[in-house]
Parts: sequence; C-alpha cells; structure tokens
Amino acid sequence: MNNSSSNNNNTSGLQHRFALLGLDGKGRNGSNNPRSSSAAVSSSNANNSNEQRQQQQQQDNLTSYYNSRGIQQPAHPRQESQSLTTDRGKYAYYDIRNEADPSSDASASDEEECWIPWFCSLRGNEFFCEVDEDYVQDEFNLTGLHTLMPYYDNALDMILDIEPEEKERPLSEEKQEIVEYAAEMLYGLIHARYIVTSRGMHAMYEKYRNGAFGRCPRVFCEGQMVLPVGLSDLPRNYTVKVFCPRCHELYVPKTRQASIDGAYFGTTFPHLFLMTHPELIPPRPNQNYLPRVYGFKINESSLYYRHREDPELAEANRQRRNRRLEGRK
Repeated sequence: MNNSSSNNNNTSGLQHRFALLGLDGKGRNGSNNPRSSSAAVSSSNANNSNEQRQQQQQQDNLTSYYNSRGIQQPAHPRQESQSLTTDRGKYAYYDIRNEADPSSDASASDEEECWIPWFCSLRGNEFFCEVDEDYVQDEFNLTGLHTLMPYYDNALDMILDIEPEEKERPLSEEKQEIVEYAAEMLYGLIHARYIVTSRGMHAMYEKYRNGAFGRCPRVFCEGQMVLPVGLSDLPRNYTVKVFCPRCHELYVPKTRQASIDGAYFGTTFPHLFLMTHPELIPPRPNQNYLPRVYGFKINESSLYYRHREDPELAEANRQRRNRRLEGRK
C-alpha cells in the first residue's frame, strides 16, 4: 500500500515537473504522438537554421560595410554586438557602426576636398598651382574678369565652395555645365594674375624645381627645365607653350597639357620669374647642329638655307654673293 502511494506521489511529482517544462511525459508540448514530437524538433531545428542564416547574412553585410569604409573589423566581436531577444525570440545583430568612431562621418565631411585642390589635382592640370582663397576673395584682384564670361557670380561661388541659397532656383543641367566651364576659365585667369605675385611665384618656383613643367626637347639644351607661357593674355586664342631659358625657344608641351589655354599663364610669367630668380638663368648652349652630306658641311650659300629664318646669316650670305659677282666683273 505504501509502495503504491509512493509510486503515485513520484508520478504526480514528475507530471508536475513536466507541466512546468511544458511537457506531459509522453511527448513534447503535451502531445502523445511521437511523430508530433519529432515534427516539433525538426521545426525547432529549421528555425535555428533560419536564424543562423540570417545572422550569417547580417555578418556578411557588416563585413562588406567595413571593407567599403576601410575600417578594420574586430577579430572577436563583443557579446554586446548582438541585440537582446526580441518579442519573437530571434536575435538580430546590433548595428556596430555606432560603436565605431562617432566622429568618423563628421571628420570625413570636414576633410571633403575643396574645389581648388580638386581642380589642380586633375590629370592634365599639373601646370596649375593652388591659388590662395583670400586672393580670390579680394575683389580688387578680379577687376574686369566679370566681362569675359557668363555666370560670373555662380562660377566664383563654385571656386570658393559657397553653397547656393535655398531660395535660389536650381540651374538646369545645361546651365550647370556652362557654370563649370566658366569656373575653369575664371580660375585660369585668376591664376595668371596670381603667379606673378610673390606668393604665386614661390608656388611656381617649387613646381619648377620639381620639374613639373617638363624639360626642353632640344638636344643641346641637355634637359633644361622649361616654364609655361602664353602667346596672348586673352582667353580662347592660343594654347599654352613652354619656354626654354637656355635656348629661348618655345615648344609644345606634352599631350595632357597641350589643350590648356595659354591665357591661364599669360605672356609675362616666365620672363619675370627669371628676372626674380637670376640664379636660375642657365648659360646659352655652346653647340649648334651642323647638317652634313657625306661628312661635308653644306655651304651656307646653298639653296638648302634659302628659307633660313636667321636674318644675320641671310644678310651675310647676300653680301658674300655680291662680292663674288663684283669679283667676276
């Protein structure tokens, strides 16, 4: 009797424990059918598998974010990188971008490149130096430039990175392209005035020392560094040329710079630059090329030199021919 009562107490105690766990001792979730129990287990496994796939996908998204921003991903993420359990019992990754440096976005916006450094860093604009913004902001330095281009105010605002006011109507795409071209022209004409000042000449001096303008292609100039020069002070007339201080000749620069307007450097800069830095004036070349035929020099009175542009040599040849004619008489 005591054994049966004891068995009944044990059975009731087990049933009470199963009830607390949501089980009935015969199958999970109060089901007597083992198939329903196995189905519940498989459903639970499927949910766990879905959760793992979601977590892996979120982790892959975070890895892609780190790689795109150049941020080094932590080797061992902290346990707090996951959020607390939601109402549905699922886990979702906490956006650990918030755990990165909170000032990263602000610093990135602060370090956004301004228009002047961006323009000077473009491929083909290596001849340009960066004009100080305070020089551009001085209206005296821009006297008369507003008559040379359309949308002068918009172009100046673009150079100085001044955002348009909200009440202003946005420009159409076609007009925006005109403003961009006007900004390039305006900066070039300001640049031509800036490089003949002391600060601008110092900036060009550094570029000249680094060989940014190229070297003379003449053989006997022995790689003499050249300076940019224009054939006119007005835009849209001639492209930029390079002046050799050794042979005093002009040459066409490399292909990348050959399309730059020569007015962006002006007709004064290279000569004023050499007058300001006389120590940079090289000696004239002591060699000249002499054309030969089978090892013999060509006579200067030959038709080979009839179109020679040297006026002194042309005059000497004319006098020599006159003396020969007088001697024959």
